[in-house]
Amino acid sequence: MSHACNHDHGHHGHHHHHDHSPGNSPAYRRVLWVALVLNGAMAVVELAAGWQAGSLALWADSADFIADAANYAVSLMVLTASLALRARVAWVKGAVMGLIGAAVLAKAGWAALHGAPPQAVTMGVVGALALAANVVVALMLYAFREGDSNMRAVWLCSRNDALGNIAVVAAAGAVAWTGSAWPDLAVAAVMALLALSSARAVMRHAREELRPKPAPAR
Repeated sequence: MSHACNHDHGHHGHHHHHDHSPGNSPAYRRVLWVALVLNGAMAVVELAAGWQAGSLALWADSADFIADAANYAVSLMVLTASLALRARVAWVKGAVMGLIGAAVLAKAGWAALHGAPPQAVTMGVVGALALAANVVVALMLYAFREGDSNMRAVWLCSRNDALGNIAVVAAAGAVAWTGSAWPDLAVAAVMALLALSSARAVMRHAREELRPKPAPAR
């Protein structure tokens, strides 16, 4: 899951881009645009499918895709946008992740008492689709993994996202096997807690970057 590294490539490595960096190449920027669109689309798909199938794990996993879409947007902005604008984008990303994490935890508590098992087939199919999307992005970024720290972090986090998708697919299998909602709730709760933790770190880091720097002592 990418939550542990969601704040790495939003900020670090921005100052390592030079004219000879592959990060400036049209090919790399094209790959980032594809990754941005794929992640944004999968976030919408997982939110809609999670609602339709009653799967909180899909909702929780969508936080990953939203965070990554924002990360790719920040990576594309590196060469042209000010640090303040990038920090604001990062703060909004953290806020959205935090909202999803909190909503998933609240709904998980309610579902533990009143909920029915999610639709395992929909959950499994969408989880597998999400895994495929992340694998495609990771393979596209693989060629650029030896670039500066920002590019390396982008690739590593895309690769790590696959773990969250695999957890969703495994939970779907467990739901189908047991007829219980608990596998979905357990995976969702863990992912939501990770999302909340990462959201706090992202927002704190963004606030620090937006805070006016003190004037040097005379």
